[in-house]
Amino acid sequence: MMEKKELRIIYMGTPEFAVESLRELVENGYNVVGVVTMPDKPMGKHQSVLQSSPVKKYAESKGISVLQPEKLKDEQFLSGLKDLKADLQIVVAFRMLPEVVWDMPRYGTFNLHASLLPQYRGAAPINWAIINGEKETGVTTFFLTHEIDTGLIICQKRLPIADTDDVSIVHDRLMQIGARLVRETVDLILSGDVEAVSQEQFYSDESELRPAPKIFKDICRIDWNQPLKKIYDFVRGLSPYPAAWTELAFPDGNKQALKIFKAEKLPAEHQLPVGTIVSDNKKHLDVAVRDGYLRLLSIQLAGKKRMDIADFLNGFKQMEHNIVI
Repeated sequence: MMEKKELRIIYMGTPEFAVESLRELVENGYNVVGVVTMPDKPMGKHQSVLQSSPVKKYAESKGISVLQPEKLKDEQFLSGLKDLKADLQIVVAFRMLPEVVWDMPRYGTFNLHASLLPQYRGAAPINWAIINGEKETGVTTFFLTHEIDTGLIICQKRLPIADTDDVSIVHDRLMQIGARLVRETVDLILSGDVEAVSQEQFYSDESELRPAPKIFKDICRIDWNQPLKKIYDFVRGLSPYPAAWTELAFPDGNKQALKIFKAEKLPAEHQLPVGTIVSDNKKHLDVAVRDGYLRLLSIQLAGKKRMDIADFLNGFKQMEHNIVI
């Protein structure tokens, strides 16, 4: 059995979610010989300031070599990758890799995915699990293959989703348990005890699978004709980013986009048209839906900062004639 200090690991990732797994490896003595992350991102009004990814910042703080390819098939990048002589590659929140990259190490390349595969394959698994009202999610490690998120499953860990959890809460919990799962997966590979299984063992028909495609702005618009529970789950499944939104229609005919970050569901029978606003103009702003009210708690009007509902109502004293559409 190879020792963990002998196993040469290349780690690939970009956002904050990927930092925790890298930290788990580095701080427990695993031999991370290089990191691959996205190129620095232009920021600022004139796009003149380059911002490093969270993974790059952490890697540089630990003196780890960093590669930032524009294209993953670039010969110079591939040459630099080969020079690092990795035995194993680990991918957490990165880009889709070409075969020439993921097939390079002798122990292959495994990915940490923020769902219980085969469910929620795709770019936004945490969002869609909450939007769909799931009571459980988790993390999965699997070996990369040609089709995205379809490789042999190595390990999984489960996480309950509370009815009040939003994406930020579930993201942070999955980040922590995912880091431990990455470490456990490396240990399994080191021991030679990996028994990776096909994802097809988890379903009998592809119609049973729930996808997790990338989320765009038009997807985030609230359909107020949905049941209260579905609207509530939709809001928390998009909070804090990119945020569910609607349009607030004022009596004078003006409309303004309104993001909703936090809400509460109030089941009730009523005769009001869907979208009607009911407010005490002090602390409460409720939107009528067909089986109750969605009470808005934290919102952001276009061009304004995020605020709680009491601060919002302080600037809009008469809300009872307004509707959302």
